[in-house]
Amino acid sequence: MTSESLPNPRRRAFLAGGLALGTAAVLPLWTPGRAQAAGTPAIAGTGAWGARPANGPLQVLPTPPQKIIVHHTATANVTDYSQSQAFQLARSMQNWAMDDRQWNDTGQHFTVSRGAYVMEGRHNSLAALQNGTQTVESAHCVGQNTIAIGIENEGTYTTVDPRGEQYATLVDLCAYICGQYGLRAYQIYGHRDFNATQCPGDRLYAMLPQLRQAVAARIGGDPTAPVWPLVHNGDSGDRVRALQHLLVRRGATITVDGGFGPATEQAVRDFQTLMTATSDGYAGNQTWHQLVVPVRQGDTGEAVKAVQLLLTAKGVPTDADGDFGPGTRSAVASFQSTAGLPSDGLADARTFSRLLV
Repeated sequence: MTSESLPNPRRRAFLAGGLALGTAAVLPLWTPGRAQAAGTPAIAGTGAWGARPANGPLQVLPTPPQKIIVHHTATANVTDYSQSQAFQLARSMQNWAMDDRQWNDTGQHFTVSRGAYVMEGRHNSLAALQNGTQTVESAHCVGQNTIAIGIENEGTYTTVDPRGEQYATLVDLCAYICGQYGLRAYQIYGHRDFNATQCPGDRLYAMLPQLRQAVAARIGGDPTAPVWPLVHNGDSGDRVRALQHLLVRRGATITVDGGFGPATEQAVRDFQTLMTATSDGYAGNQTWHQLVVPVRQGDTGEAVKAVQLLLTAKGVPTDADGDFGPGTRSAVASFQSTAGLPSDGLADARTFSRLLV
């Protein structure tokens, strides 16, 4: 079955004091280390921590992810930093996902414990990461489960920061994932960027710019994340027209006229409800994050039209025909050069956001 996570701020409250759900099996010793090989964190596979078999088949997609999404488990900030506690947490998370939520397996791809142990969550996630070209469909963030790697961080980080050792391991893991999949540091996000949730906690979320900078120091590149405009009823112009194209791509039956009226507001609300984002009818951070998809040469459709009209509005005339050919690629690369972005001709989230500013 296809499973989706719940965005409720208490979605992981089951784990607070729920570690007794884990089995008492004696597991093989796993020795952690921040670098097994250069830049490679030690990751305990599902077999190491005693995972149950998945309830059904897990889809392994033949494409790499487009981003990393950081979570917290919303469990107690335990002071037991041992391997055994970390493995027990992993078993408890899997038991809740499979028994309470009726999912096929654990929702996230990886978990970082308070003791800085890294564990594979959903089966096959580690093999897909090592392969570098595949993604295991997950259940950690509604609307993103086929295109984003989910990392859970043990604890609750609403009013306190993660432990230094835990944070350092999160940096290692994110840098390794980026290296394996060719991701850039700015493609690291928090759960609340997509769904109406408190996850990953105010303090950990506030650390994401720092996390991106730390990862960029390892892999290079500009860690600046996309910044989205706020568009709402009464607005008009190319931003609205781009928004309408993206809504049409997701099934909305509205006229692309550049006017944000009642019909567009309702389409935004419907989409927000579908994505479990904040349903306020305003196209802001969560809505743009969910709507925007990267487009490149060879792509066609409404998202390409949105990029093309925005390029024209930025002084790079481009036919808005929905066909991303060599001309559109050249126009994207030209705009990227003037905007200080890598001139790769790929209209990714950051390029899209700069077009909207």
